[in-house]
Amino acid sequence: KVSKVNYPGLDSHPGHAIAKRQMSGFGSTLSFEVNGGKSALFAVLNNLSVIDISNNLGDSKSLITHPSSSTHRRLSFEIQESMGIMQNTLRMSVGLEAATDLIKDLEVALSS
Repeated sequence: KVSKVNYPGLDSHPGHAIAKRQMSGFGSTLSFEVNGGKSALFAVLNNLSVIDISNNLGDSKSLITHPSSSTHRRLSFEIQESMGIMQNTLRMSVGLEAATDLIKDLEVALSS
């Protein structure tokens, strides 16, 4: 259900080596791309119950946003894509909730 995960803590991330040298950890923000088009992406958002939708990330609460229709909506799709923001990208900041609760919330939402 997810085609790509962007997180500097992954060995596959293009910036992993530099992040490893410069950071003591890799942070709590990531993005991922959902398969199935816009309707599938919004179904995921609409079926989350623990993670809240917000345009402002980085709180003690886990938050998620669809940058293409929110924070970057004024940019053309071509410019968004040149920045790595695809129409099916979701960006998430992980808060203080239990990891098991967040994983279950994402599993349920992705299965919707």
